[in-house]
Amino acid sequence: MSSVLFDAPGAKAIRRNRWLGVITVVVLAAILAFVIYKFAESGQFSEKKWQLFTFPLVQQNILKGLGATLSAFGVAAVGSLLLGMILAVGRLSERRWISLPVGWFTELFRAVPLLILMALMFYGLGSIGVKGITPFTAVVVGLILYNGSVLAEVFRAGIQAVPKGQGEAAYALGLRKTRVMTMILLPQAVRTMLPVIIAQLVVALKDTALGFIITYQELLYQINYLGSQTSYQTPIIPAAIVGGAIYVGCCLVLAGLAKYLEGRMHRSPKVSSKNTPGVPGAGNLDGGNFGAGGNA
Repeated sequence: MSSVLFDAPGAKAIRRNRWLGVITVVVLAAILAFVIYKFAESGQFSEKKWQLFTFPLVQQNILKGLGATLSAFGVAAVGSLLLGMILAVGRLSERRWISLPVGWFTELFRAVPLLILMALMFYGLGSIGVKGITPFTAVVVGLILYNGSVLAEVFRAGIQAVPKGQGEAAYALGLRKTRVMTMILLPQAVRTMLPVIIAQLVVALKDTALGFIITYQELLYQINYLGSQTSYQTPIIPAAIVGGAIYVGCCLVLAGLAKYLEGRMHRSPKVSSKNTPGVPGAGNLDGGNFGAGGNA
């Protein structure tokens, strides 16, 4: 048996691959052991450095920072998805006076670094007299503009990946363009691009850490503050380990949720490939059979 990309490995190749896997694991384990040894040698695992994290007030501050991170991410995730869908539809518009400005907007905010967006929101707008821009607002707006522009291209690629027969059949049934987009094209695009969408949301979750630079008291802000406590021998490494573990846990939960949703969508009869979403009674639209037995 051979695959499309390469021939199936033989007995010799399988043995070689197994040995390479064993060697890789051993090398990675050795590197990890060396890092742990150097940390222990420099006193990073001493009781004095870790004692700080046993205090209830410190734990409350870490949870407070985590809550600030998740609240900014939650608002930014919803806003980015909505903005991405709007921009994707705008870029696909047949009216150039809509598609061109939307395209410029998307490319502009994809190109500007996120930290610069946050700094412009917080420091730049305040310097020209705009009041009421809090660190939370600056972080959320920056995340929405950047990630929404990236997701716009994701949604656009997903929509264009849907077979043209889907939309043509829906138009033949008398559906308007808005209903075709919202009921047929967008749902299929979301299912197709769900892994990429979740990956970008994970990036948005991690990018909330940039908020500490503009004094937003999220998780990294709290970790950075705890790591600078000289009375506990400046526990930078312990604080980084705690903060990194929390970030990894949040990302794993988000990835697990994505896997669950993807499995539910594949098992749902509403998204079966035999029927097109939003077109009741439609058969295989790509094949041209629009009704129960009618022909195109």
